[in-house]
Amino acid sequence: MSVIITTVAKELPQYSRSTEDIIPFLDHWLVGHEERFIRKVKKIFENAAVDKRYSIMDPIEVFTATSFEQKNEIYVREVINLGEKVLRKALIKAKWNPNEVDYIITVSCTGIMIPSLDAYLINKLSMKQDIVRLPVTEMGCAAGISGIIYARNFLKANPGKRAAVIAVESPTATFQLNDFSMANIVSAAIFGDGAACVLLSSEPEAKGATILDDEMYHFYDNEHMMGFKLTNSGLQMVLDIEVPETIASHFPEIIHPFLAKNNLSIEAMDHLIFHPGGKKIIQTVESLFAGMGKNIDATKEILRLYGNMSSATVLYVLEKVMENQPNRGEKGLMLSFGPGFSAQKILLEF
Repeated sequence: MSVIITTVAKELPQYSRSTEDIIPFLDHWLVGHEERFIRKVKKIFENAAVDKRYSIMDPIEVFTATSFEQKNEIYVREVINLGEKVLRKALIKAKWNPNEVDYIITVSCTGIMIPSLDAYLINKLSMKQDIVRLPVTEMGCAAGISGIIYARNFLKANPGKRAAVIAVESPTATFQLNDFSMANIVSAAIFGDGAACVLLSSEPEAKGATILDDEMYHFYDNEHMMGFKLTNSGLQMVLDIEVPETIASHFPEIIHPFLAKNNLSIEAMDHLIFHPGGKKIIQTVESLFAGMGKNIDATKEILRLYGNMSSATVLYVLEKVMENQPNRGEKGLMLSFGPGFSAQKILLEF
């Protein structure tokens, strides 16, 4: 029984700035630091391969000292707003009514809210009272694909049903004003805010991208590589400099057995739908495909236009690929990495 990705939609916050426009804010933030350090930070921003990023807050708010409580209140308010907008947009695109969705999965790791986002969306859209809920809160950048995997498992077990996966992230809300570590600086340089929604169906007449297979891969003893530390000032980024090298060392085990299980190889993939974790990770992945005639241009373009929006980003790449209307029968490989350390994979046929 097939599970189909029928629709992907995105929604962006109201505030945005080009990287060039962010530089003056860095001058204010870094007052009192050595000139050499200031130049280094600016270079990190300028060389991050991100031209523009969106935010739930005006940059002045981002670079203003506020409490974790104040930042998280903004996060909760804006995540609900963006989640409602992107879900409505996807439903209109698919010509679905809100009360026709049987399973709702919400994904976010950049703030804390209980009840979770899905509860608010059910009320705002008057969705069915027996809808199945699943909030995914602690899988970071990998969670967009994780949400799709969980939706597929539900739909495989329940033919003729519909599911929505909504990812809403605000890494901006995790920026630490008094943290001048490389992890905080690099994350500020590459991350942006955004929302995405994927609609899936196990109805016989559903049309879109068929999920052929999915798989999760766990890197042993690498919990320290990526995540957040909960501090009095909020969620503090944990980002090990060895992430690209760790991915590269595991890449053959991540990709080739998964494709071989489906009697395919990387050469058979027409579309590589990879999460743009950052410039270094993209360069690492590109080098692994050198000579294969493959590219991750869509991934690079999403990073350039929006930055890394954690779990939502790979869904932007998927939307871009689907909007280009792949030929019938073409194959796509979705891939993202996240805390744990883990990799999530989905094999698609268009």
